[in-house]
Amino acid sequence: MSERRLLALILGLFMVLGVTYALTTPIFEASDELWHYPMIQHLANGNPLPVQVFDPTAVGPWKQEASQPPLYYYLGAALTFWIDTSDMAQVRWLNPHVDNGIITADGNINLAIHDPDWSPWQGTLLAVRIVRIFSVFLSAGTVLLTYLIAKAAIPNRPEIALGATAVNAFLPMFLFISGAVNNDNLAILLASLAIWLMVRALAECRSPLADYQFPAIRYWLLLGAVIGLALLTKEGTFALLPLAWGTIFMALWASAASEMGGNGRLLSLRQLVIILGRSVLYFALLLIPVLLIAGWWYYRNIQLYGDFLGWNAFIAVLGSRANPASLAQLWDERVGFMMSFWGLFGGVNVPMPLWIYTVLNGVLVAAVAGFGVYLVKEIRAWRLETANTFTNLHAWIANLLYLVASRFGLVVCLLFSLAVVFGLVQWATTTWSSQGRLVFTAVSALCVLLVIGLAGWLPRRPARWLAGGLGGFMFSVAALAPWLWIQPAYRPPLFAAPPAGESVTFGDALRLVGYTVEETAVSPGGEVWVTLDWEVLAPMDRDWSVFVHLNDPVLGRPIAQRDMYPGQGLLATRLLQPGQRIVTRYRLAVPPTAVAPADLQVAVGLYDFATCPACERLPITAAEQQIVESDAAQIGSVALTAVPGAFPNPTSVNFGNELELVGFEVMPRRALPGETVTMVVYWRAQRPLSKNYTFFAQVVDEDTTRWAAQDLPPESQPSPTSQWPVGVAQPVTLTLTLDAETPPDVYPIILGVYTLEEGQFRRLQLVTANGRITQDDTLTLTPLRVDEK
Repeated sequence: MSERRLLALILGLFMVLGVTYALTTPIFEASDELWHYPMIQHLANGNPLPVQVFDPTAVGPWKQEASQPPLYYYLGAALTFWIDTSDMAQVRWLNPHVDNGIITADGNINLAIHDPDWSPWQGTLLAVRIVRIFSVFLSAGTVLLTYLIAKAAIPNRPEIALGATAVNAFLPMFLFISGAVNNDNLAILLASLAIWLMVRALAECRSPLADYQFPAIRYWLLLGAVIGLALLTKEGTFALLPLAWGTIFMALWASAASEMGGNGRLLSLRQLVIILGRSVLYFALLLIPVLLIAGWWYYRNIQLYGDFLGWNAFIAVLGSRANPASLAQLWDERVGFMMSFWGLFGGVNVPMPLWIYTVLNGVLVAAVAGFGVYLVKEIRAWRLETANTFTNLHAWIANLLYLVASRFGLVVCLLFSLAVVFGLVQWATTTWSSQGRLVFTAVSALCVLLVIGLAGWLPRRPARWLAGGLGGFMFSVAALAPWLWIQPAYRPPLFAAPPAGESVTFGDALRLVGYTVEETAVSPGGEVWVTLDWEVLAPMDRDWSVFVHLNDPVLGRPIAQRDMYPGQGLLATRLLQPGQRIVTRYRLAVPPTAVAPADLQVAVGLYDFATCPACERLPITAAEQQIVESDAAQIGSVALTAVPGAFPNPTSVNFGNELELVGFEVMPRRALPGETVTMVVYWRAQRPLSKNYTFFAQVVDEDTTRWAAQDLPPESQPSPTSQWPVGVAQPVTLTLTLDAETPPDVYPIILGVYTLEEGQFRRLQLVTANGRITQDDTLTLTPLRVDEK
């Protein structure tokens, strides 16, 4: 099959798959679509751009997306302004318990509730689908540009160009985002167009430089307009500006070398300085359309937020990490990063089978190694092309400039990819943004580099088979994903009904007719699975959430709980009809710091989340068992057994790879205001310690009010930590005297370790069992119950 037909086939298959993703993914179940579409609807209704607020509780339904440049939203509004979307508040029916960004064992991954009776071709549902299809067309342009970039960067290697095109087209996560309402789709297209224009500007430099023609002024104005549009779509495209200046400089150098018969070494240093000055002037010319198109947006940011990027408002709404992430911590997040690059659907919580990630990550590792081989071959070829000409520094500079000009497409792809990755790393140190899809701004360049690394250093025949095999594998995965993993995630699973038990009726609307508590005993850090069989007795006009609690009788409160709508979170009670039976499974994770032994009680009930914090419960109206509470049914008990160990409540919590918490005691666990609670915590030095640490414990409220606290500095300890032998447990006693005005409630006790260095408190961060440094710098121990005097 000819190259052109293969390209048409790839583009055609991409369109089919893209539309499939757009139509099969439930509305608002694609990454950030919940917030992108409200921006479009707001503008489509004739409203001005919203002014972002710094209070996440007072922001509109667009949340942080109001801080994004608006071009994509205006285009979406232009496509859908004629549609009556007054039903958005009804259709955008949020799941209040969703495990967003978390892969769970018991579902509850849906961002929204979906009424099967809604017509998909009217109102908001129609508008969203139109914008989704528009996004697919935008991404088809990106796929075509990937081919053009590869053709210009690596001429005479059609298998590389087609391979890169196929990888881009059949990348499952790219297809998923392409079929969603997301401004990334326009930003990626414009960034790829700008990269292609840059690569094309020097595409002829592999032929003798004597034939090179400097592009006309209108070419640079066009490039500036494309970059301006990109900056009016997403701020992550700023890296295009320095690359544009570099392109102008290299084009001027190649043109000057052409005038010297193709020998850049004949250019004097004075001429290079002149070229540099001219490049600045041309770059200033290029900036004119950039400023005319996008300048107003960044001026608006300065006027409104005092920040030309508006990131202060964006972060205020989105939220930030408790502490800036180190490179080591970001590296620890690489598994989730790569999963969300290849394909992690829904709210970044619907995965593919793990073996697929293993295969694709293996391909990436091979491509990185192969790219090193390719670079060595290219450098050797360059040395042969410039043999015996490295006579002085001036000649070295000229030869290096020739290397860049003759491989300019490769250089631009590499630099832009590195710039986008660097920008994401900087962003992810502040925010929870370790998602591989966020580097898709450079997806064309990344796909070109990946296929070059995988096959560019091979002869054409094996390269063709390798690139084709990878494209075929990715197509198969991408074609199966909507049907095997995405759609099934949003269908309530059918579980076997548990044995019928003593039924409990809630509000004459729902009857619990059967239940199973699968575990009779559990240890701290374990899990308990509960299965509930519900029968609908009457229609409901409220959305009742089911709660399953593991109650500690000492505290009178749950130490573990699971709250969700029936049907693994997919079925709001307003949608249920009399006679329906819904079997739902719940996983309750017991904290590793739970105090054992204890006899935990399993309690079940329903409440209206919309009424929280009061959280009105649905009362029990009939029961075949003795009811302990009027709004919760006790359906079993689980023995909490201690983990074997030499200390009370044995545990293993790593604080900064310095100290390990190996056990603790809290006496008593119920107290009155003004009374003292004694804690004995057992620590072990993990290595010779050079610092003397201060230990602290606090009893805190949800609003961080401290009702009791103690800091134990080194001078108050039996021996400072710098004198502790490695591996030997050391008991540390902390006393917490409750404030006399402490309100009756259940409060967490938090524990931490810090040093005071140069006037700064430096807390040790918790480290997971697999070595990942977390953002947490305190550990929550058992709760403390404060009774009323």
